[in-house]
Amino acid sequence: MEGLHNSVAEDQARQAEVQRVKQLVMEAIGSEVEQIAELFVSKKDHELFGRTEFQLRDLLLKLGARAIEVVLEDRKKGGTKAAAQPARSARAMPALSIGGTGG
Repeated sequence: MEGLHNSVAEDQARQAEVQRVKQLVMEAIGSEVEQIAELFVSKKDHELFGRTEFQLRDLLLKLGARAIEVVLEDRKKGGTKAAAQPARSARAMPALSIGGTGG
C-alpha cells in the first residue's frame, strides 16, 4: 500500500512541476505567439501556403528555442522541484552465435 501512496505522491509532484514549467514557458513565448497571430491575420486565405508556411516554421523554431532557453535558465537556478526519474536498467543482450551449426 505504501508503494501505491508513493506513486500517487510522485504523480502529484510531477503534475505540479509540469504546471509550473508550463506557466514559465507560456510567459516566455508570448512575443513569439503574438508574431504568429500577426502573421495569420496579415495573410489572405490564398496566401497561407507557400512562403507563409516557411515564415511560420521560422517563428515556431524561434518559439521552441525560447522555450528551451527558459527551461535551461530555470534549471540552472535550481527551479526544478520534482525528483529525477530513475534510469531504466538495460536489458541483457542476446548471445551472438558465430559460425554455423556443428556437423
